[in-house]
Amino acid sequence: MNFELTQEQQLLVDTVANFVRRESPVSRARKLREDPVGYSREVWKKMGELGWLGLPFEEEVGGFGGTFVEVALVLEQLGTTLVPEPYLATVVLAGRALQLLGSNEQKQRWLTPAVAGDLTLALAYGERRARYDLTATEARAERSGDSYELYGEKTFVLNGHAADVILVAARTGGTPGERRGLSLFALDRGTPGMSVQTISTLDGQKAGIVRLAGARVGEGHRLGAEGDGLAILERVLDEGAAAACAEGAGINRTVLEMTCDYLRTREQFGVKIGTFQALQHRSVEMFVETELSKATALMAAIKVGDENEEERQGAISAAKAQLSSSGAFVTRQAIQLFGGIGITDEHDVGLYFKRMQVLMSLFGDEEHHLRRYAALSSFTQGIDGISG
Repeated sequence: MNFELTQEQQLLVDTVANFVRRESPVSRARKLREDPVGYSREVWKKMGELGWLGLPFEEEVGGFGGTFVEVALVLEQLGTTLVPEPYLATVVLAGRALQLLGSNEQKQRWLTPAVAGDLTLALAYGERRARYDLTATEARAERSGDSYELYGEKTFVLNGHAADVILVAARTGGTPGERRGLSLFALDRGTPGMSVQTISTLDGQKAGIVRLAGARVGEGHRLGAEGDGLAILERVLDEGAAAACAEGAGINRTVLEMTCDYLRTREQFGVKIGTFQALQHRSVEMFVETELSKATALMAAIKVGDENEEERQGAISAAKAQLSSSGAFVTRQAIQLFGGIGITDEHDVGLYFKRMQVLMSLFGDEEHHLRRYAALSSFTQGIDGISG
């Protein structure tokens, strides 16, 4: 398999890298922690003008018809300076759900302006007792004539606090624990009966708790056939996990570079601490973990479009589990090597550490993905063959 970037992909990487250094250094992410929105609509519009928001979407909605690999390359660069704009929430989650489930009319109404950078989207799927299980969804949508009334609560909705349109997963049939009956609805911000509470997350960004108390929407706001949303949502969240791995790879690389620069300049006992063999061993271990997370994230990005479900899920779960292991190791070692300053809020390494903690838990933590990987029949058959 060829892992070399094409000329167009390398140009994309260089463009994004230059943009984030110029338009969104880490100092900007630090400052925006106090902003009620947490990101800039102006920067979001620039991303749309540069074409990054349309990478995975078809030309009919203003996209470029690219692959998830291009999306992953963008996310990796966004991770290097902790860019807070809702690329993950709008493009990877809600945007892909609209692409896979929405009608042409719905795509033109909500996806096209999102691709242009004129609005942002959110996907509300998580609930308090559901953890990573979509079948545990309790929120419901009750049909009333040619419309629906939605009831329930969605927690930690990425960009839910500021999104112009929120896609909500709710039951139109079945009971919690059943795979049937899950549908997806698009709710415009300000829909009567829907309220959103803004919350701050561990990494200093913002999210929303969405409460539905009879929010009424017409049938034209339902995406896809009634009750057929689960499989698409599972696939979208898998893509979200792959996206988290890509962003995490960028964080690991940046933290490693920061730490090595510090070891080369910090002096103790009259010498650079980077000359101490014990610290050299630690930095080498950080390099190994950074490369592991990068390699598995790239494989996950490639396998996202694989029609073989086990191949796709296996690659994504392996990458997500590796991110949890490598991300924890790299960011914690960095804090240790920076010493006392590393645990203060004034130093940037703590911002990367916190963002990594969020990425490690989004779309399934290490335990969740290890269990799923072990449950795949191709994996268990391989183990049986070895033991036999």
